[in-house]
Amino acid sequence: MSNNTDNYREEFRELGVRHGEIANVSFINQVYGWMCGGLLLTALAAWGVLSTEELQRAVLGNSGLFLVLILAELGLVFAISLGIRKMTAATAGFLFIVYSLLNGLTISAILFGFTQASVASTFLITAGMFGAMSIYGTLTKRDLTSWGNLLLMGLFGIIIASVVNIFFLSSALQWAISIIGVFIFLGLTAYDTQKIINISGSMDASNERESVRKVAIIGALSLYLDFINLFLMLLRLFGNRR
Repeated sequence: MSNNTDNYREEFRELGVRHGEIANVSFINQVYGWMCGGLLLTALAAWGVLSTEELQRAVLGNSGLFLVLILAELGLVFAISLGIRKMTAATAGFLFIVYSLLNGLTISAILFGFTQASVASTFLITAGMFGAMSIYGTLTKRDLTSWGNLLLMGLFGIIIASVVNIFFLSSALQWAISIIGVFIFLGLTAYDTQKIINISGSMDASNERESVRKVAIIGALSLYLDFINLFLMLLRLFGNRR
């Protein structure tokens, strides 16, 4: 695993990451703190839309605004991922918060079609599965780096299939996409967790707090996306529609 750990360290060297294990727990707490905070903001934003008729009309009843929200989300993900080295930690954190809120607004369109009970139960199932794979990624001695390319290929595959299915509207294809997507995002959860654990081994007390915060936000964004997409795939499979 040492060679792959060196790759992780190289990836974040420009952010000031160096060798050491003093700040491991603090760094990991930051990652999961940001991730859980993002999920909470997303849930609050979605609940706000679903519980307010005015917001429902504004967000769900306006296709133009909805498209703008989707494009804004994509832009924020690219801005954080590609621009993290040039922006401050405060800016990265603010963009992550904005993204989490926007994601809640757009996800409300999906949640609107399912019963509250099934949304709640699916969320709990997702949390359990996500937690189990995070524990596996933390404790396993197996190097999961080889999973990365395969999972990325699978992710691109289901994205392409989802776009194609917009035109065909095949329930069978949607079912297949959801099943494959569950396994892909479970794998990504374990992979991203192990990557974060390896990165945490490169932190020490001499790291600048600014650099540590930026790396933590990037890690949180990865896990946040794994959780959200796993939740949506499971909801499509097992959620009860209104």
